Amino acid sequence: MQDWYHTTFDMIDTRSFSNLWYWIVVVATWSLAIHYVLGVPYGMILRARRDGAEAEAELVDMVRVQVIRLLRAADSGGAWILGLACFALTTLALLGFLYGIELAQAVFLLALPICCVFALSVRTARRIRAADGQGMHEMLAWQRLLNQVIGMTAIFATAFWGMLQNLPSPM
Repeated sequence: MQDWYHTTFDMIDTRSFSNLWYWIVVVATWSLAIHYVLGVPYGMILRARRDGAEAEAELVDMVRVQVIRLLRAADSGGAWILGLACFALTTLALLGFLYGIELAQAVFLLALPICCVFALSVRTARRIRAADGQGMHEMLAWQRLLNQVIGMTAIFATAFWGMLQNLPSPM
């Protein structure tokens, strides 16, 4: 029984940064964060620019619904969401970087930038509501660019930290 257990876990690397599944989650998370701007597919934004009236009306309706949904969640439970997110991120940071738990490091390096994207999305939603839809395309394009920059930076930092974790330690 003991040999089977060791053989199985020797074949399957349970460390986060050298695990294929972790990197699949990282890529999928950032693909979705970049493709959906405020919950609106970027293809819909492009189609509204290209096709005009009917596609633009669909986009305005979709953005309005998503802005209302996002701001309702932020306004009704924003303080609780912020408090719980800060608690969770602090706990992950302490467990990961102070106590050396690799899974906590991996989750922290994924969760922190996603929280930044969420905060910027709330900011953009407030700006769209305040502008009453004027300049919506520019705000959505700017939000997508910010998501891309945060995503690229996060992936680079995560990959760099993961490589450092996987390097053999000097004697």
